[in-house]
Amino acid sequence: MCQLHAPLDAARSDAFAGRMVAALNEAAMVAMTSIGHRTGLLDALAGVRDATSAELAAATGLDERYVREWLAAMATAAVLELDAPSGRYRLPPEHAAWLTRACAPDNIAVTTQYLPLMGAVEDDVVRCFREGGGVPYERFGRFHEVMAEDSDQTVVGALEEVILPLAPGLVARLEAGIDVLDLGCGRGRALVRLAARFPRSAFTGYDLSPDAVGFGAARAADLGLGNLRFAVRDLIDYDATAEPEAFDLVTTFDAVHDQPRPGALLAGIRRTLRPDGLYLMQDIRAATAVHENADHPLGTMLYAVSLMHCMTVSLAQGGEGLGTMWGEQKARELLAAAGFGSVEVHHLEHDPTNAYYVARP
Repeated sequence: MCQLHAPLDAARSDAFAGRMVAALNEAAMVAMTSIGHRTGLLDALAGVRDATSAELAAATGLDERYVREWLAAMATAAVLELDAPSGRYRLPPEHAAWLTRACAPDNIAVTTQYLPLMGAVEDDVVRCFREGGGVPYERFGRFHEVMAEDSDQTVVGALEEVILPLAPGLVARLEAGIDVLDLGCGRGRALVRLAARFPRSAFTGYDLSPDAVGFGAARAADLGLGNLRFAVRDLIDYDATAEPEAFDLVTTFDAVHDQPRPGALLAGIRRTLRPDGLYLMQDIRAATAVHENADHPLGTMLYAVSLMHCMTVSLAQGGEGLGTMWGEQKARELLAAAGFGSVEVHHLEHDPTNAYYVARP
């Protein structure tokens, strides 16, 4: 036992050691789940009764030795079941319901990809602890790809039936034809869905990432969506550069809290809305005070995502570093300061991680 100035409660210390060992195993399982999702192994296993490593490798076109080791890790994690005599592995349907693409929007395997992404920039973040500053967007390789997949589950699939009806009359206005702007649009999957569904409305997407914007523009061109355009745009000074009263609807999906100047972005959104305009914001569901998030089901995960991505990319631009867990109280404060007179907050059953704000001038 290490020597510390304060006496130790041995039982409490041993219990914490056990918790840490369990956490190491669970973290390894998360990393293996991410690999299983990306390689299609989980989906393949869900489609068969059981399989050996050789059969699974042949079915997926993957290297058998890697498949075999992955199966071993997932079996010891009790994600998969192993029949030892035959060497056959099985993904129970109760587990497949939360780990496969066929079960979206309940596919938690999508979310596991964030942990390896964060680990990839650990050296950069440690440097920032010592030197200050932040880690820029371009260091986060697959981030926009993962965000787009995540958005497919929480936003895109629920737009027409759940999210748009939060604002009564909005669907009718979109059908008649209005001007819509999505800020921090990423790869633009929500915009593509909306532009296809509402051909009389005009849609615009702005994002800082040229790769993400290029992806969205190519997709719109492939689908022949003449009512959708994308542009690369830094939103750091959007309060000053927003087109006055140019849009009827502005949306942001999980895009405000990692901006360099979130208040300026919200002020710009208020400025670019027409008098009868509407702002729809999806952002993290949390409280502003740390102690009020003690029972948050994903509190630790979201603070870690903040530290390893959302906060640091803001600081990399000389921003405020607001962070992922800015919370409803801070959100309401900034919306009021931006000039929004009416703010409604909705919690949706299909998306327990986010809150949906409907704000009007």
